[in-house]
Amino acid sequence: MDLLYRLDDWILIGLWLLAIPVGGYAFIHALLQRSDAFTAADKLTKPAWLGITGASVLVLVVFRGPQEGGALFWLAGLVAVLVYIVDVKPAIVGVQGGGQRW
Repeated sequence: MDLLYRLDDWILIGLWLLAIPVGGYAFIHALLQRSDAFTAADKLTKPAWLGITGASVLVLVVFRGPQEGGALFWLAGLVAVLVYIVDVKPAIVGVQGGGQRW
């Protein structure tokens, strides 16, 4: 019964633990791309996205998910990382002539 009573805590911990590698993936992907691909895809510059994804990873690690006092910062970091993965990454890969790349 105690497990079901604290199910929401387990779900939030799971989200926190999943968000960290997703943020790391976004940062590493941005790091490995050519600088000119960002501007060619009409996105922010590579240093800007490195700063955004890097700061987001830091926020995702420091704030322990949406349970802590910094839930709004954590959510903003997660959204920034997801925007990179869903919007920027496909545009950059497309500009560089790649198909399915990690």
